[in-house]
Amino acid sequence: MAKTKTAFYCQNCGTSFSKWQGQCTSCHNWNTIVEEIIQKEEKKSWDISGSTKNRTAKPTKISEIETSQEARLKTTSNEFNRVLGGGIVPGSLVLLGGEPGIGKSTLLLQLALRLPFKTLYVSGEESMQQIKMRAERITRNSDLCYILTETKTQNIFKQIEVMTPDIVVIDSIQTLHTDFVESSAGSISQIRECTSELIKFAKETSTPVLLIGHITKDGHIAGPKILEHMVDTVLQFEGDRNHIFRILRSLKNRFGSTNEIGIFEMLGNGLREVNNPSEILLSKNTEQLSGNAIAVSLEGMRTLLVEIQALVSTAVYGTPQRSSTGYNAKRLNMLLAVLEKRAGFRLGAKDVFLNITGGISVDDPAIDLAVIAAIMSSNEDIVIDKDICLAGEVGLSGEIRPVNKIDQRILEAEKLGFRKILLSKHNKIAVKNTNIKLILVSKIEDVVSELLG
Repeated sequence: MAKTKTAFYCQNCGTSFSKWQGQCTSCHNWNTIVEEIIQKEEKKSWDISGSTKNRTAKPTKISEIETSQEARLKTTSNEFNRVLGGGIVPGSLVLLGGEPGIGKSTLLLQLALRLPFKTLYVSGEESMQQIKMRAERITRNSDLCYILTETKTQNIFKQIEVMTPDIVVIDSIQTLHTDFVESSAGSISQIRECTSELIKFAKETSTPVLLIGHITKDGHIAGPKILEHMVDTVLQFEGDRNHIFRILRSLKNRFGSTNEIGIFEMLGNGLREVNNPSEILLSKNTEQLSGNAIAVSLEGMRTLLVEIQALVSTAVYGTPQRSSTGYNAKRLNMLLAVLEKRAGFRLGAKDVFLNITGGISVDDPAIDLAVIAAIMSSNEDIVIDKDICLAGEVGLSGEIRPVNKIDQRILEAEKLGFRKILLSKHNKIAVKNTNIKLILVSKIEDVVSELLG
């Protein structure tokens, strides 16, 4: 009987060790090294035609390589196509991660049901009856979507060879296991080996594979970091479970930009695309209140108008509170220091609460101007005109710095009916014949006099 071979792997970075130790020398994390059983044997490569055996690659001059413009597979979701860069690339591996219950399985099942291609949806977490119940809630039946409940990769490949699907969906990669590795499903070696088999299948047959991946408590995709390096595209499905909006964000994309986002609305019958998120993110409250300001933000190539809410009150306890939702807390502290130093606002003994409505998070520095405007409005209890929006970055010396793609921001604000927009006077503005009034400011004192008189 052959001796059982084991190896030690870091659960965080995937580095292998010959023996156990407390700290990983690669990622320097403690207590992440676990022992796994390995079994080395000659692997039978995925081969759909038998032509790949004994084939060796030969070096070729780059000038002699012939390229063909292969059409992307367009899905019925414009938001999903936007994030991928125009559609699914044949032979690519797309990894979708997100928190439990955020809607990962619903998103891919909805895509599979509405795709005009033969699709195989492989589930290792739900039965066929459970998937059918969810499918009936989402959309009508599809004759091109096939459901398979299986976790063994060898059995999955047998079914793929029989039906030859155009797209394969795996839910999820952590539930798969292969005969070539003896460790349990979800372990580092199993995840890595199963992904390698799927990559080999996808590249040799030009069949795109969509994977669902679990995430850790830190928000990272579970399994070794090498998993994200192996796939072609990594998508993050995020949002607040207490709100209806979901954002699909690209963290890595070998075939497109990583700046694009897709916005969905979670409803009882599935996910609905949000084509104009600005009209939904802005509140329809007709009564004007202090502490509200509208920021013109940019996510990839998409312009969003978001509402910033601030509340400034006298601190009840000795240490004032600084709380922000959807905005970087450290940047909020920096802007409060700028307001106190450059504009004379005494905020050191006051609580400051900041919220971006809609449950979304924004990293665009162009919303700095709206943040300080909302804080000033709440502190002085003066209402900012609802027809004014703002776009500008605030520097440490109190100057208003220019932001990129300002013409696109101006046109979006005008389209939504705003009459004035506050900008940095250092912005190079090319748009002409606009009905919106451009108010150019250079420092924070100009903003105070313009908004608060």
